[in-house]
Amino acid sequence: MTGTPHSYGSVWLQGFSACWFSVGTVDAIRLHQFEKLDLFWANPSKPAAEPVSPKKKGMSRPSTTRPTLTPQFCFNQRALRDFLRISRSTIDDSITQNLNALVTPALQGFDPTSTSARRTDFPNNTQIDSESCQTFKEKVLFPSWQVRSDVLNYCAGVATSPDPEDPDLVLRQVESAKDRERIVDERLDPYSARFFPREARTESLAMLLRNERGVETIIRSRTWGMVTERCGNSFEGWEEALNRWREQQSQTK
Repeated sequence: MTGTPHSYGSVWLQGFSACWFSVGTVDAIRLHQFEKLDLFWANPSKPAAEPVSPKKKGMSRPSTTRPTLTPQFCFNQRALRDFLRISRSTIDDSITQNLNALVTPALQGFDPTSTSARRTDFPNNTQIDSESCQTFKEKVLFPSWQVRSDVLNYCAGVATSPDPEDPDLVLRQVESAKDRERIVDERLDPYSARFFPREARTESLAMLLRNERGVETIIRSRTWGMVTERCGNSFEGWEEALNRWREQQSQTK
């Protein structure tokens, strides 16, 4: 069927519009892609950040901070023992590692002859320079000892003071004189132990402090022996050195 000129013109216009739309769409897509490329090249990616070198291990710090000293802290014997245990394990029990950390690595360089023979013993008696030793004693060792001494001295004062807040005080006061004077012999009466006078918590605390003071003396003597061995022989005992440090601290305040 033959169409009219008007219909031919309409078909031609529709085809031209579709073709123009297709070309325009492709050009728009290409333009968008070029814009993305321009944006990419205009904003180059930032270079990867350089890895941060790990900080060198410095000198140890004092073992523990000073706790809040209250009678409740002293009577909580578990908290008191935990504080002393953590403080000792951080400084005194690991004194060898703490002293080894003061030695400058590869100070004398590598000795090729050291690999000529197999060694099974590696003594930890490398001498440490006096400046590092003195800094360790003044900044780490003595402050840790002083904190423990302050805690023990404070709790000793609590143990020797009246304790009106003792929860067993009233119970002990109402015990009959007959029960107090009763002869306790578990061999004759296995239930007679219930008549033992109750121990005040101040007495229990005093016994704990006596034991801890003995342990503290032994630990400090052992630690000081290793310090003087690595830092050079010293004719000064740990008590004299600690007292001298205390005097210096009091003068600087």
